[in-house]
Amino acid sequence: MAKVDVIMPQMGESIAEGTLSRWIKKVGDTVQRDEPIFEISTDKVDAEIPAPNAGVLAEILVQEGQTVSVQTVVARIETDATAGAAAKPAAPESPRPAAPPPNAPAPSKPATPSGAPPAPVAPAPSAPPKGPYGGTQPAAPPPRGVPAVAGSESRTVADATGGNGAAETAEERLRRKSTPVVRRMAAEHNVDISAIPGTGLAGRVTKNDMLSYIGGEGGKRGSGEATAPAVAAASAPPGVPASPLPPAPQVAPWEGDRVEPWSRIRKLTADHMVMSRRVSPHVNTIFEIDYTRIVQIRARRKQEYAERGVSLTYLAFITKVVADNLRKHPVLNSAVSGESTLFRRDINIGIAVALDWGLIVPVIKRADELSLLGVARAINDLGERARTKKLSPDEVQKGTFTITNPGVFGSAIGTPIINQPQAAILCVGSIEKQPAVITVDGADMIAVRTKGLLSLAFDHRIVDGADADRFMADVKRGLQDFPESGA
Repeated sequence: MAKVDVIMPQMGESIAEGTLSRWIKKVGDTVQRDEPIFEISTDKVDAEIPAPNAGVLAEILVQEGQTVSVQTVVARIETDATAGAAAKPAAPESPRPAAPPPNAPAPSKPATPSGAPPAPVAPAPSAPPKGPYGGTQPAAPPPRGVPAVAGSESRTVADATGGNGAAETAEERLRRKSTPVVRRMAAEHNVDISAIPGTGLAGRVTKNDMLSYIGGEGGKRGSGEATAPAVAAASAPPGVPASPLPPAPQVAPWEGDRVEPWSRIRKLTADHMVMSRRVSPHVNTIFEIDYTRIVQIRARRKQEYAERGVSLTYLAFITKVVADNLRKHPVLNSAVSGESTLFRRDINIGIAVALDWGLIVPVIKRADELSLLGVARAINDLGERARTKKLSPDEVQKGTFTITNPGVFGSAIGTPIINQPQAAILCVGSIEKQPAVITVDGADMIAVRTKGLLSLAFDHRIVDGADADRFMADVKRGLQDFPESGA
């Protein structure tokens, strides 16, 4: 019999770790190749991970709720004898923990059995993986920001110390070289990563560490004035990390109350929303839309779309018109990068999907290149796979503009929070029949029209009110005059 490693996959370029949220299979269960065996949560997506080989789940090395770096072996599957040729060479069967920092004091976690502290190495599976989840192909490179360290525990790194040639330990280098997301956030907020207490591998600063830091006093950007935490950090003895920000106040439960700890997706959503409100000065503009023409076109084409397996919704029309107009108004399809505006080439529209366990935003890539049918099909497909946890990490990344639709629950309108690092988010209110004054042959009269509100929340650092209103006026015109040929 041969054993095949099951690894924590690299779920996106900027993701260096994942939380194993649930085991679908138990030790001793028979599994088929590509059958889901566990669920993971990352800062991008929740996903079910399939088995790399058929066989029996022999070992579980990472328990539910644990967060481990990518390429960590989380389980082993015992295959039949014919798989022996592809099996890994003999290796210790114990789970491979993350390497501790070489100069750290004795950790509370299980330490390396060796007497002397080993040099940290990039995690690598004991056998070459077959694909993103394990198996027999060459292993993927270690995540960016977790460099392999060979030789002594410290060496001189000039660029890490401003070019002064001071020695930097392997632990310090590992903490400083974090993920691209963390480095970008640090640059945007003028934050020194080395001053933040890290909770990741060897003290690496994770995205959650950065969000917690910039969410409080440590993240306030002054004009030539040092913030209080920065002063404290500067006056602290060398090697002593800055104090972490105080957590949210605790509220004592009363008798009969039920306390429900946050899921990972709820915690990430909360952190992201707080960060967005602190980073971007939000401004909202609201337009009333007459959907009567859309109603007529939809009534004529709805059955035709249904025969092709696609539900033709109001959201499809709105998304199509928004995508077409973002090309004409590029500042709404941009992002802030330091003190520059980054104009995105691609128009990738995220569609917020409310789930029983939280919120997720799958992305329609290059939406402006799709027909109305293509947009409607994409919305149907991504929404269904979001609800069944079948999305890949790539499908929730690289959004450039977001649409949220609380109108399906009856909300007249909302003022949503911008999905960072985007510049704007559109909110769709409920669409209902209303009495309205219309002009026919020069005479005013009361008629029944189908109307609803659209609101746009935008980042006032780069989007002026006139820019936002011109965009919304074009969206309104595009919906009210939607061409029959466009459907």
